[in-house]
Amino acid sequence: MKESLNYFKIPRAKWREYYEKNIVPLTLEELERIKSLNDRISMKDVQEIYMPLVYYLEMQLNVQRFKQEQTARFLDKPMTNVPFVIGIAGSVAVGKSTTARLLKILLKEAFPGKKVQLITTDGFLYPNAKLKELGILERKGFPESYDMEELITFMDKVKNGEKASAPVYSHQVYDIIPNRYDIVDNPNILIVEGINVLQLPSNQRIYVSDYFDFSIYVDAHEKDIKKWYLERFEMLLDGAFNDPHNYYYSLAQSGKRDEAFEIAKETWRKVNHVNLRDYILPTKNRADLIIEKGHDHIINELLLRKY
Repeated sequence: MKESLNYFKIPRAKWREYYEKNIVPLTLEELERIKSLNDRISMKDVQEIYMPLVYYLEMQLNVQRFKQEQTARFLDKPMTNVPFVIGIAGSVAVGKSTTARLLKILLKEAFPGKKVQLITTDGFLYPNAKLKELGILERKGFPESYDMEELITFMDKVKNGEKASAPVYSHQVYDIIPNRYDIVDNPNILIVEGINVLQLPSNQRIYVSDYFDFSIYVDAHEKDIKKWYLERFEMLLDGAFNDPHNYYYSLAQSGKRDEAFEIAKETWRKVNHVNLRDYILPTKNRADLIIEKGHDHIINELLLRKY
């Protein structure tokens, strides 16, 4: 097993040995429902990759609990629930949403007495109208397109056991849904998924990840991510063909597919590639765990931080 300076490099065959119960607490139908549009994941992946991860997270939960108990005893104060927060980062279309949803289900099954919630940072994008006002609509997804002050305030409330609300984003309308919120109410475990969760915004001194107890970066070669992005785009077009309210409706119509794919390729070149290179990929080595995916979405290797 090769090791880097800061990480243990663990091949899949070795990683799966760390969990010997061989229990998979979900059905194939449940797995199919949580997958992102063009992501590929099997029950074998759940057993060999995600169940050892849940087992490891259980150890981290116990460490957090012990530290909280020691602090409460030292201060002679009662124990309070401090949510265990897991951050999941990675490029657009790399499969981090599937990882987040799968972990939510597995953690709920592993800890039936604990409340597990999931939010995405898409909800903290500025609405399109605000992005137009700021002149940065074409930079949607870049660090400046997020209301990071609101996101930091949200995370602060969560860690302090307060009820917190996250705006809801719709990929169908490509915008924030007015007056819609996901409520996070003092969970035991919160999963926060988004391309920006390991970034340090230019106008803040606090990382979102300062609130994390464990962080994951889902990684793959860019040529593979671009391929998955274009595959997902095609599926979005298919789903929008008969829905006039869908953002992709006009592009989905007959005779416009070639034009639509040229737009998608240009979007990758000017937006997603630049965002990945300049702002997302540089945060990879801040993660506690890096999940390395191959061209077929198969996870071949994991890198676990040494310290």
